[in-house]
This record gives sequence, structure tokens and C-alpha cells, in this order.
Amino acid sequence: MKSIVNILTALCISVWLTVPCFAQPSEIEPVQDITTGQWHLSLNTGLGVITNPLAGGGDLPLVLIPDIAYYGEQFFFDNGRLGYSLIQDSPHTFNLVTEFNSETRFFVDWHPSNIFAFRSESSFTNSENELQIQQPSLDISELDKRKWALDAGLSYHYNYQQHVFSVQALADVSGVYDGWRSALQWQMHKNIGELQIKPTIGIWYKSAALNAYFYGVTEKESPVRAIEVGSSWQPYAKIDARWPLNGANSLRFHLAYYDYSALADDSPLFEQTYSLTAFIGFDHIF
Repeated sequence: MKSIVNILTALCISVWLTVPCFAQPSEIEPVQDITTGQWHLSLNTGLGVITNPLAGGGDLPLVLIPDIAYYGEQFFFDNGRLGYSLIQDSPHTFNLVTEFNSETRFFVDWHPSNIFAFRSESSFTNSENELQIQQPSLDISELDKRKWALDAGLSYHYNYQQHVFSVQALADVSGVYDGWRSALQWQMHKNIGELQIKPTIGIWYKSAALNAYFYGVTEKESPVRAIEVGSSWQPYAKIDARWPLNGANSLRFHLAYYDYSALADDSPLFEQTYSLTAFIGFDHIF
């Protein structure tokens, strides 16, 4: 029993700190309907998964996912993101924010399935006219550990009726990868009867320094040569739905798609060109 509790605890912590079930920390607006000066705590229980697009990386099951937030007059904490509101002039909001870079979620050790085929072969095909060198396929078990990185920057939200438009730019302040990332996002809050729906569409820009650190390959890691990865655009789409059962409980559904095709063209670490987050279950507010 103790081992089961430890596994579930590690799973909750890993999901909360790296990639919350319902959004990456930097892709969410302030949680709605939170009383200023009071903690918001809820627990989602159900079935779900975060798929890992990297070779040798196990998918992460979602069973228990906490949702923790606190909003003061200016300081706030929202699922791992710490911020300070510079301007709260409705419909405009400017925030200073800091959070752990979420790319590390694909390299964490807390996966239930982390034993995969060891693939590090390099192929040489000798033809009459040329020597072709195929890029070796690598899995993340062969790589040096990617460190946790702390990012900080600015975010801006514009609210118009049921729509929220967001812009943000974050840079590494921990000296881990010395790069930056930025995002544009649109989200709508829609009620259809009692059903609450939040569709989201956005796109990330990630610098070459960020991609090279997380998804590039050094000379030490590659049996043939180092592999550089340039900057990329990463679109994503999500839909979140909630059906209230009573004041504290609701049914919860979430589906998110993150496109990594631009990186998969350059990096040998990718086995899939996308990552999916899917969850269905119950949300209980304490």
C-alpha cells in the first residue's frame, strides 16, 4: 500500500510541476471565479494520458491531477506559475510571470513505462556515386539529462466578451539553455445550457537555443556527429469541457494537441510529430 501511495504522489507532483493535465502552465489565463485572497484547491480524478513524442519516452498516465491557485491583489500563484500583476485595467491585464520550462516534461523519470528498445545504430549505404549517411536514431535514455530551467517574462491578456486574447514572452533566467519562447493564443468561454466549453488555439515560437538544448544532440551523445536544431513554430489546439453536477463537483473532459512536426524534421529524438493530452473524469472543489 505504501508503494502505491508513493507512486501516486510522485505522479501528482510530476504532472503538477511539469505539465498540468488541462494546459501547460504558460498557456492558461487566470483561473475564473476565484475569490481574491483565498486559495482555490480542486482534485481531478479519472483516466487520461500525456503521450510522449520522443523515442524511448513513456506515455504518462493521468489519474489524480491537483488544481491549485491563489490570487491576491497583485501577486498570484496558478498551477506552478508565479506572477505579479502590473496592470489590471479591464479588459487589459499585464503580468510579470515566472515558471519552470515545460519542455522538461518529456525527459522526467516518473514514467510507468520507461523500458524501450535500445536504438543507436548508424547505417552506411555505399552506392556507385555517393556515400549516404543516414542520421542515427536515438532515444532519450542515451542522452545526458536535461536540466530544469526557470523562465520569466511578460504576459498580456485582452478580454472581449467571451473571448480572451493572450500574448507572452519568456526567457531563461536560470542559465540552463539561454534562449526564449513566446506565444499567441485565443480562447473562448462558452456556455451551452449547463455545459461549459473552452476551445483554445495558439502557437509557440521557440528559439534555436531552446530547441538545441532540449532536442539537439551533442558530439558526446551522437555516435556520428552533433546535430543542431533551429528555431521553430509550434501550433496547438485544446478543448476543455465541464458539466456541473452540484456546487463542488463536475464532470471534466480535456483534449489537447501539440504539433512538433517542425522539430521532428531536424531532431532524431522524435518518434512522433505530435503530443496528445487527453483526460475524462470528475473535478471536486474543496
